[in-house]
Amino acid sequence: MTDIRSQFLLNPDIIHLNHGSYGACPKPIFEDYQQWQLQLETNTVAFFARRGPELLFNSRKVLGEFIGCDADDVVYTMNPSYAMNIIIKSFPLQSGDEILTTDLEYGAMDKTWNYYCKKADAKYVQSKITLPVSSKEEVVEEFFKGLTPKTTAVFISHITSSTALILPVKEICAKAKELGLITIVDGAHVPGQLPLDLSTLQADIYTGACHKWLMTPKGSSFLYIKRELQSLFDPLVISWGYESECPSNSQFIDYHQLQGTRDFAAFLTIPKALEFRKTFDWDTVSANARKISQNNYQRFAEAANGKMLCPISDDFLAQMCSLEINCPDTIKLGSLLYDKYKIEIPVFMHGSKAYIRYSVQGYNTQTELNRLFEALREIRIATDLLDQTIST
Repeated sequence: MTDIRSQFLLNPDIIHLNHGSYGACPKPIFEDYQQWQLQLETNTVAFFARRGPELLFNSRKVLGEFIGCDADDVVYTMNPSYAMNIIIKSFPLQSGDEILTTDLEYGAMDKTWNYYCKKADAKYVQSKITLPVSSKEEVVEEFFKGLTPKTTAVFISHITSSTALILPVKEICAKAKELGLITIVDGAHVPGQLPLDLSTLQADIYTGACHKWLMTPKGSSFLYIKRELQSLFDPLVISWGYESECPSNSQFIDYHQLQGTRDFAAFLTIPKALEFRKTFDWDTVSANARKISQNNYQRFAEAANGKMLCPISDDFLAQMCSLEINCPDTIKLGSLLYDKYKIEIPVFMHGSKAYIRYSVQGYNTQTELNRLFEALREIRIATDLLDQTIST
């Protein structure tokens, strides 16, 4: 059996349980990335001016086959936040319009929607999702409680960031389509972690990161827009793709792909990343990681005196799990886990509540999770003793 950990460049002195934030790139994919960069520097003009469009098309074609869309309906972006800024900035908001979302969304997206809604005198409506969730049906019902005649679109995470919950996006998109609403999905954590087929999901707009669970180099993500809606969205940077002297068959691609000099080598590693997955039977690796993640959820809740956010089920949990914890200083706890125990794991606030989230990727082992369990239990015991001392 191949040692999965040996395929990664990660520091062996650290227990890496935060794949969800930035991902980790295996050596063969990183080497492919460096080869593309070398080609770029060896003959820069030819790479950008002559080979670039074809290379990007070939990569988009492979990506499109993996996520279920046409190559000309998806464009590469640096990250999902960049992609969503394309959408939100150009979204045809009118005074009084409402965007329906949840109170579990990624903070940067909340800020972006609020910024442009305020400019347009529109409203960003965040339906409260009760935690812990108990069923898909409950989530769908609570989500649409925020629906009004002024709702023009729904925006929702496929997998939430802070709470690491798989939301019933397929069911929400289906109902939204029945209501005539535009559907916008932030799927940053999905590609490579969950199966994704945009041809059946019914999302009008979808963004996902490739540098997370698809394991490409950093700064590699995509934006899909249903063809009928593509003309609504301007590029964030107007460049040579506008009224192009050499237009392709897609104005969408011309507008958003050709944006001056930038290193797009990371985008070209998608074929190698998918080859890596096939070579190492990554569907099985991922399924095993998911099982480990779920199997440890309850014991971590007990160790940290935390609250599980959902039933232990494939409906809600994949390779990330998050716990609500009683923590007055999340920065201090995160630093303690890293400095003393050499565990890299995010501890953060979402609204008024504190969460700790662990990710399990193919390079993680049960032994590493046992180290986290012991660290959380040790910290909890020390905290309880301190509280008892103070109270007496």
